[in-house]
Formats: sequence, structure tokens, C-alpha cells
Amino acid sequence: MTPLDELRAAVEAAASDLRDGGAAPPRPTLERPKQAGFGDYSTNAAMLLAPVLQAPPREIAERLGRGLRERLGDRVDRVEVAGPGFLNVFLADPWYRDAVEHVLSQGDDFGCGGADPSEHVLVEFVSANPTGPVHVGHARNAAYGDSVARLLEHRGHRVAREYYVNDYGSQARLFGASIQARARGEAVPEGGYPGDYVAELAAGIPDAATAPVEEVARRGIELMLERVAASLERFRVRIDTWFSERSLHEGLVEHAFELLEGQGNTYRHEGALWLRTSRFGDDKDRVIERTSGEHTYFASDIAYHEEKRERGFDRLIDVWGADHHGYVQRMKAAFGALGGDPDRLELLIMQFVHLIERGSRASMSKRAGEFVTLDDLIAEIGVDVARWYLLARSHDTAIDLDLDQARDESRENPVHYVRYAHARIASIRRDASSEPAIEATVLHPSERELVKRLLVFGAEAAEAADRRAPHRIAAYALELAQAFTAFYRDCRVLGVPEERFRLALCVATQRVIARSLDLLGIEAPETM
Repeated sequence: MTPLDELRAAVEAAASDLRDGGAAPPRPTLERPKQAGFGDYSTNAAMLLAPVLQAPPREIAERLGRGLRERLGDRVDRVEVAGPGFLNVFLADPWYRDAVEHVLSQGDDFGCGGADPSEHVLVEFVSANPTGPVHVGHARNAAYGDSVARLLEHRGHRVAREYYVNDYGSQARLFGASIQARARGEAVPEGGYPGDYVAELAAGIPDAATAPVEEVARRGIELMLERVAASLERFRVRIDTWFSERSLHEGLVEHAFELLEGQGNTYRHEGALWLRTSRFGDDKDRVIERTSGEHTYFASDIAYHEEKRERGFDRLIDVWGADHHGYVQRMKAAFGALGGDPDRLELLIMQFVHLIERGSRASMSKRAGEFVTLDDLIAEIGVDVARWYLLARSHDTAIDLDLDQARDESRENPVHYVRYAHARIASIRRDASSEPAIEATVLHPSERELVKRLLVFGAEAAEAADRRAPHRIAAYALELAQAFTAFYRDCRVLGVPEERFRLALCVATQRVIARSLDLLGIEAPETM
């Protein structure tokens, strides 16, 4: 149990003593008051007990406070009754020292785990068409999906990362035709891909001018995927499985159709094959095979998700671009039609990222051949800064990534502010002549505030994982760095009687900062 868990348990035990076997009320809150004068933590336990005990809440709060003091002993300074019956708890220095000792004793496991139940999760993300380099829009998807996977692993889930390769259909053929045209010195076909990278691909395929266009497309996609994989690796994104759409059309689509037909969820109308998605919450039924016998894109997605389901994952998470918003309900309906639980299929929609430089937006069109690629972004501002700016806002909010602000290497830049805090602690530890230790000292208010910020890391990480919200970790890391800066301003660390305890507090803070940054895929430097 964490120190906060133990404090909550003491409150609940004291409340249980007062009930003396009576009906249990809802679980009381234990929160940090908004104003420092109202204690370190506050609980509404007395007000919840009032209907059970048939007594005034403030009277119950007084009795509850006496019981809590008995349980906590020298770890509580005092308790006060406030307002209609809140009990405000003022904790003593021994509680804070025990809290720091707990953080240190947990090592790298502090704040980890807690998943109940632990699930086997597949996170499919990026999945950009392999007809061009990964651009800034894909970079946000990549940073987000990777950070969600890290958070889920931190929470205690088993996670696999997958990239769905769109290597089948008209786009792939058009890509092959574009490469072939460049190899022949001709203009690319209408709607094709005119970028310079296409000419580079043509030069890298010896017989691109004469080989069948399907073969040119296949080899071009292979070359593009090598580039995509290298770009993602530079961005600290690991992909475990690259799943080919083409493989779905080697029996998996037909398998999915058979399952749907066997459950009575398909029918023929005017020569086309329809899926009864309206049975499962969609606004209308959907065509999955055209009258020509050609499969729709939806058919591929249905087969893909059935294949995922049959691999035995407990939960499927897809990270999609903003242009897929209208696709969510039909995909969940199809998943239900296959026999899956739609609640175990999460379709997370990313909003757009706009790259700003000198006040204007950059274009990111593959068709026009104008890009700001992920590699360009890394070259401009680095991996750490790029990941921070792409993750610091909720995924369902559009962002403007201002390159001029991102290039700022001062502590005004939030990612550098957090990383400077880690580096400063490393410097303090290098200069220290003693070892960290939990010793009896009188704590400064800034020390207490820093300890309280450390203790909420586990809850923040759990919330970020459960809500698929890496931006919460970015906000937490910045707040923790600010709390450390206030501590460092107010409390000299080296050469004072409190040195060993303050070093221990520094070590605990450094570990949590490093862990927070790692959940975002950002490195924690020893020097800056």
C-alpha cells in the first residue's frame, strides 16, 4: 500500500469503528484541499456517516478525528473540523519521511501496476498508407499510440504494437504506376504521386520501367516501409508486427464473410453483398462486396478485425486519423456482427496537427509532393521536443505546433524545464559528499509539497492509462518539476544538517521525473 492508501485505510477504519456494525455509507473522499490552511488532506467521511449515526456531521467529525489521531500517532500533527463537517488532516514530519522512504523502497516499481484485470492488448497505430514518408500528422499518431502502449504496460497490461500496411487495391496500383512513370521519364498518371521520393524509388528498382505494375508497386511499398520503419525507430517508436492488407485477400476476407453469413448477418440486394450493421447500432446497412464481385475497403477492415479477434487479444485499440470519425459506429457494429464485444474495441480518433513557422502553416500533401516529414521534424527540433509538443495536448484536440517556440532551448520551453530539473538533480548528486538517507529533520513547506506531488504519480499514471491520455503525464511531469524548483529555491541541499534527507528526496524526485518522461518516450538527461 502507498502512504496515501494507508491514510485512506486509517480514515475508513476510524469511520468503521464509529459505525459499530451499522450500514456502510459510500466510500469517503480523501482529497487535497484547494487552500493550504485547510490541511494536507480532507475527508467527507463524517457527513456520510451522519444519516447512519443520526447525529450532526460536525459532532461525528470530532469523534472521527479522535479515532484518526489514535491510529496515526505521531504521524498526524492535528485534525480540524471545517464547514458542514469536513475533517481536515494536518500530517506531521514522520508521515512525510515515511512517504519518501516508501517511494525509494519501491525503486522502478513505484507507481506501477494496478491493472485489474490485466489484459492482453493490441494497439494498432500509425498505419499510414505506404505511398509516402511519415509526415507530421502521422507523427502525432505515432507518438500517441506509442505512449498509450507504454502507459498500458506501466499499468500492468501485456501490449503488442501493430502497423496495418495498406498494400492492396487502387492506391497501391496507382503508386506502382507513379513509380513506373518516373522510371520511364513520363508524367505520373492523374491522381498519382509526384514527389521526388517517387523518383528515388524508381531509381532503386532496376526494372521499374518494364516490370508489371503490380510488381513495381509491391517493391516500391517494401522500400517505403523500410524508410517508415527507420523513421519510427528514430522517433523511439517500436512496431512489433507489420500486418499486410494483401494477406487478408488470401482467404481471410472469405472467412469473415462465412462467419457473418452463418450468423445471418449478410444478404444480397441488387447483386451486392450487404452487412446488417443496422442490427448493431449503425444508422444503415453497409455494402461489403460490390456487384462486380470486388470487395469494399470495409470488407478488408472487417476481416482484419476478425483476424485480430481470433489471435486472442482481450482488447483492441485502433488509433485513427481525424478523417475516420464517421467510420467508428459502422466498425463497432461490424465487430458486434462478428460476435465480438464492441466495448472491447476502442477506436481513438486523432485530431489534426498544424505545423506553424513564422506565423504560417506548412502543407503536408502526399499527392502534391509537398511534405514536412517526421524526419524533417526530428532534424528541426529533435525527438524529445517533438514528442512533448505532440503529446502535451489531448489527442481529440487539434494542435498548432509552433516550430519557433519549439526551438527555444531555454527553461521557458516546458519540455526543457522538466528535463533541466532531472539534470539539476543529477548534478546535485555528483557534488554530494554524503549518501541519501531518511533521517529525522524538520521539513520545510516546499519539501512537504514536493512529497505530496511524488505520491500522486501512481494515481496519475493509472488515470492516464485508463483514459488513454498521455497528456496527463506531461502535465504531471511539469507540475512535479515546478515543485522541485520551488524546493530547490527554498531548501539548500548540500552542506546543511538536512543534507542526507534532502538528497533522498532529490533521488525520489529524479526517479519519478525520469519515469514520467519515459512514459512519453522522452529521454531524461544527466547534463544539459
